Amino acid sequence: MKPAVLFWLLFSVLQAEPRLVFSKYFKGSKPESVIITLDLSGAASYREGAEDDNPLHFQLTESEAREMFQLAGKLEHFQHPLESGLKVANMGKKTLRFENGNETHETSFNYSEDPDAKTLTDWFERISETEQEFIELDNTMHFDKLGVDRALALVRITYENKRLVAPQQFLPLLDRVIKNESFMHLARAHAASLADALRGGVQAQP
Repeated sequence: MKPAVLFWLLFSVLQAEPRLVFSKYFKGSKPESVIITLDLSGAASYREGAEDDNPLHFQLTESEAREMFQLAGKLEHFQHPLESGLKVANMGKKTLRFENGNETHETSFNYSEDPDAKTLTDWFERISETEQEFIELDNTMHFDKLGVDRALALVRITYENKRLVAPQQFLPLLDRVIKNESFMHLARAHAASLADALRGGVQAQP
């Protein structure tokens, strides 16, 4: 291998940003599969299955991303099993993966008793809930305008239960509802109230 090529390969490895990847497969659920990636910078994406070629991109705060990576560090970057081995109901196969250049580790489990694994998994479950509600609101705005207020109510409940992650991603959707007179007055008022809450609220912690 030429020295220049070797140099750029080594440089790309050194420049690679650590990444966490969470995937969950639960047969019969909707969606059956989700994949979430998170970089140390807070840049994240959500896909519903490996075949999803139109992922949602959003941004967590640096402190949120740092907390999640710290939890991964406490779990030794998934180099050891997390499965409890207890006879519990099927909760879906969850896989946590750590990537950093050529270094990769992953472990899969149905249920873990490790408190750090529970906390990290809950972060990803909250992200999944949030993105599914984002998709639902966006689809409803396009295809079922009478159902927009119901979709907004679900987002508000998630926010009030402190489970909405990266809430700013909803603001463009809410502003579209507010400014578009084709939506019901009740939905527009609901969107305005929710937008005010998201703009003035503090990011909820799990």
